[in-house]
Amino acid sequence: MEHIVFLDRDALKADVRRPRFAHEWREYARTAPEQIVERLHHATIAITNKASLGEGELAQLPALKLIAVAATGYNMIDIESCRRRGVAVANVRGYAVRAVPEHTLMLMLALRRNLLRYRADVRGGEWQRATQFCLFDHPIRDLRGATLGVIGYGALGQAVAKLARAFGMKVLISERHNARTARDGRTPFAEVLRASDVVTLHTPLTDETRHLIGAAELKMMKPEAVLINVARGGVVDERALAEAVQSGTIAGAGIDVLEREPPRLDGGGSPLLDLDLPNLIVTPHNAWASDEAMQALADNLVDNLEAFVRGAPVNIVTSDE
Repeated sequence: MEHIVFLDRDALKADVRRPRFAHEWREYARTAPEQIVERLHHATIAITNKASLGEGELAQLPALKLIAVAATGYNMIDIESCRRRGVAVANVRGYAVRAVPEHTLMLMLALRRNLLRYRADVRGGEWQRATQFCLFDHPIRDLRGATLGVIGYGALGQAVAKLARAFGMKVLISERHNARTARDGRTPFAEVLRASDVVTLHTPLTDETRHLIGAAELKMMKPEAVLINVARGGVVDERALAEAVQSGTIAGAGIDVLEREPPRLDGGGSPLLDLDLPNLIVTPHNAWASDEAMQALADNLVDNLEAFVRGAPVNIVTSDE
């Protein structure tokens, strides 16, 4: 019998069916770091969304066979330690392939069409005091004819590019930032930054991509360009971005992720949250969280458990590299 422990059930607002194999199931709304080992002591399968499992925890969990990540990102798991100990790690892929691209387009549209500025004008009575039927005090730019730079061309980047082309945008797919040559169909990283009206990030957070977008990269962008980050907070240098949107280095930014999540009110927040600007939109890491996407995640999560137990594991990241 498998002993399954879900460490942070509240991270998933969906129905989670029970696996079709003999098991004991235990779940917790959330788990503090100091509670992880105790709660997983007898577990053969751990389910986690953001609860971390490093060498220290894994060394104390000899019964553990599988860590099922209830997400795509698995940077909170010590993958090398899992490999050494024979613990498989499976993630869930593709569940947000509609939700995240739609959120990305929403941010693009809101920024390009100055939605927040016009909403503030209406709330402030500017339309009511107008001498003509409409307001057009702030620039309004169509997506059609604009250039989109896509950095990170996995399933999400490809889906965003497809939507962008449907809007009539020209799409540039970025080569890796440190590549000496560009592959067919790719554009050098610096050229993407310089040529794009919108730059959108869909790359995982790795040592290579940490602060991929910093002060130097923001200065390469057009003053009228906007940056979208629905990937991981650490891909962007938040202090550099805060300065860029305040100074007019770029026209605006739409951000769904921060380096520290959740941000804290006691000095552990983000400089982006200190700003109240109409050209900066920050959403709380919920681009992925449509009802449909959450249910797909829950269904695929249990599919991963069942595949592992029947001896045909899928989405195993410990064997991907």
